[in-house]
Amino acid sequence: MLEKLKREVCRLHMQLPRYNLVVWTGGNISARDPKTGLVVIKPSGVLFEDLKPQQHVVADLDGKVVEGKLAPSSDLASHLYVYRHRPDVNGVVHTHSTYATAFAALGRPIPCFLTGMADEFGGPIPCAGFALIGSEAIGKQIVDHIGSSRAVLLQNHGVFTVGKTAESAVKTAVMTEDVARTSFMALQLGKPLSISKKNMEKLHYRYQNVYGQR
Repeated sequence: MLEKLKREVCRLHMQLPRYNLVVWTGGNISARDPKTGLVVIKPSGVLFEDLKPQQHVVADLDGKVVEGKLAPSSDLASHLYVYRHRPDVNGVVHTHSTYATAFAALGRPIPCFLTGMADEFGGPIPCAGFALIGSEAIGKQIVDHIGSSRAVLLQNHGVFTVGKTAESAVKTAVMTEDVARTSFMALQLGKPLSISKKNMEKLHYRYQNVYGQR
C-alpha cells in the first residue's frame, strides 16, 4: 500500500540526520496521499540508519492504522490533526534541531533579520505554547499558531514544518535551522538590524513567484 510514497518518505527521513536536524530516533516525517487521504509516517523509536520503506506505517485521518507491523510515531495524532484542519498540507516534519529549539526553549519566535528568511517564511517564525506529546494537543498548537508561515516552534520542544509535499516541508525544516543558527549568532554580536514588513512582503513574493525556473 502506497509503496512509492513509503520510499519517498524513507528517503526524506535520511535528510534529517544529514542536515543535523535530529539525533538518535528523535523527529519524524509524514506525508498524506492526496488521492486516498491516507498518511504514511515513521514508526516509533527506529534509528534513522535502520529505517526501511516497508517499516513505515499507513494510517487514516482518524488515526486507525491500516497497514504496518510497527507502532507509529508518538506524534501521529498531532500530524493527523494538522492534516484534518489544513487541506493544503500534504507533508509534516518534526525536528529538535539545535538552534531553532534553543529559541523554543525560551518560548521566543525566531525574528526575521535576513532576506533569506523573508524569502522562505515571509516574516518571523512563530512560537506556539507548551503541549504534551501523544495526543492532538501539539497539532492544535501548530494549527493555532503557525499562521501564514510554514514553520512553527513548540515551546520547550522543537520545530514543526508543513508543506504541499513532504519534500517541501523537509526543505523548510532545513531552512528553519539555517536561519535560526545565523540569527542566534547575530544576537551574540549585538542588536541585529530589522527588515521592514513591506520589504519582507516584497522579498517573499519574489522568492515564491519569480525565483527559479517557471
